[in-house]
Amino acid sequence: MDRTASRRPASRLAVRALALAALPVLLVTGCSSSSDSSDDATQDNEPQSVAPTPEPVRFEGLPEPCETISQDTVGEVVPQADPETGETLSSSDTSTSAACLWSGLDDFQFRSLTVALRRFDSDLSLGSGDERATEYLQQMVDEITGDDANRDVESAELAETGDAATSVAYSVTKTGDGEDDEQDYRQQRVVSRVGNVVLTLDYSGAGFEGDDMPSADSVREAAETAAREAAAAVDASAEAAGGEAEEDAPAEDAPADE
Repeated sequence: MDRTASRRPASRLAVRALALAALPVLLVTGCSSSSDSSDDATQDNEPQSVAPTPEPVRFEGLPEPCETISQDTVGEVVPQADPETGETLSSSDTSTSAACLWSGLDDFQFRSLTVALRRFDSDLSLGSGDERATEYLQQMVDEITGDDANRDVESAELAETGDAATSVAYSVTKTGDGEDDEQDYRQQRVVSRVGNVVLTLDYSGAGFEGDDMPSADSVREAAETAAREAAAAVDASAEAAGGEAEEDAPAEDAPADE
């Protein structure tokens, strides 16, 4: 018997068995590859999560505080103001806080006016700029109404002064260098919110050397008149800033003539 001939069938069977044995491995590998491709396609089709961003604010800067009150108004509410243009108070960051002071002595009648601006950005953990400004407005009101040193305190909402405003009238006695050196002042604070900016206006009047102290009505009217003007100036500064941004933007290329 030809031993070579008898080995051929066995050899073919062995090769076939090896091929069949390897087939499941190839199928598993193929399925695995197909599954991975499917997962990748699914991930590509899934919408990507977008990180939250703070709410946009109306004001990204502040106007010059000394320019919020006209010189005509300053002449009426702070006679003999020196300087007439006001004194800019120091600030560590004028983009978020700024203030201006006018003071004058007309004979023995003293008057002073301060306009302070505070701007708030939106913050995901603290709230929108408007919300933070609203909270700060209340803090500025509480600073006066919650101080036991202030007398005859009266507060009321003030219309037509920004988005919201509160006017607070009060009197206070301030002590000078001497033990008997005391002076009574009639004061008014108006706090107004214009978008994400808070305007705090403090107006003070006194009569020195025994002169009469100004009436509560005159102090209130002067402060509220100045506050309305300042709030309108802050409001207008946003429109002015928007106009400047449009002017600074590069103009689109004009279409070429055909």
